[in-house]
Amino acid sequence: MSETTSGLVRIHRVFVQARSENRAALMPYVPLGYPTPEASLDVAHVAAANGADILELGIPFSDPVADGPVIERATQIALEQGMTTAACLEHVRELRRRGVNAPLILMGYYNPILAYGEAAFCRDSRAAGASGLIVPDLPPEEGAVLERECQRNGLALTYLLAPTSTVNRICTVNARSTGFIYLASITGVTGARADLPPDLVDFVQRVRLESSQPLAVGFGVSTPEQAARVAAFADGVIVGSALVQLLADANWQHRAAHFIAALRGAMDRPIPWRRPDAVSAFG
Repeated sequence: MSETTSGLVRIHRVFVQARSENRAALMPYVPLGYPTPEASLDVAHVAAANGADILELGIPFSDPVADGPVIERATQIALEQGMTTAACLEHVRELRRRGVNAPLILMGYYNPILAYGEAAFCRDSRAAGASGLIVPDLPPEEGAVLERECQRNGLALTYLLAPTSTVNRICTVNARSTGFIYLASITGVTGARADLPPDLVDFVQRVRLESSQPLAVGFGVSTPEQAARVAAFADGVIVGSALVQLLADANWQHRAAHFIAALRGAMDRPIPWRRPDAVSAFG
């Protein structure tokens, strides 16, 4: 495996392995720098040790337009404690030093990446051990430069789709995303919710008609039961706010470990895949 393709290969292998085991990949979101910079390393390690397949690592930003109050508060605290883009890359490097082998995907807004320099950011992300990027406020129409730099460095660049996405939009994102496609389950911000959207299955099926890439669902998946339901028709399940809420508790390590393990256990039940052939492009 060459260094320049290692990030994409890590992600590819996770989805292929999960598919071979008839399950979906678990993808928790961890805000770097929260509850403290050092503790966020422990959060990521706890998640990886308890069944996470991929870690989505949040780069704190002062205007997180896609995030609800839980993650917004966490990232603000991280900024107040001195977290920077460069510090986030060092956290990725440290997680690799500590033996975390799961793909590490940096979720960050475009402004800090642009300020760092797209070429330098992708180069340094690869050198630190990152596998890919999710940039929720970057539309494909504005993504050519970052796409090029990700390709040069073997990083995935994942775009988002919403339930309101048209067929043309789905096709555009399918053509431009690498690694997987992120499906936001709602037309709103992140946050734990009591119920899954009633049209979520239809949304995923609409995207399946236009894409054979892995599809990961996030925004609002909050409980092991919800994760299991989403795992029945998606290739990946992203859980953010429900995990971040636990980190405010003094006993967060035990609660986070139990929560991740419960998600993993619920998702590992046999899954009646709706589209057995959907894996063809990456299996």
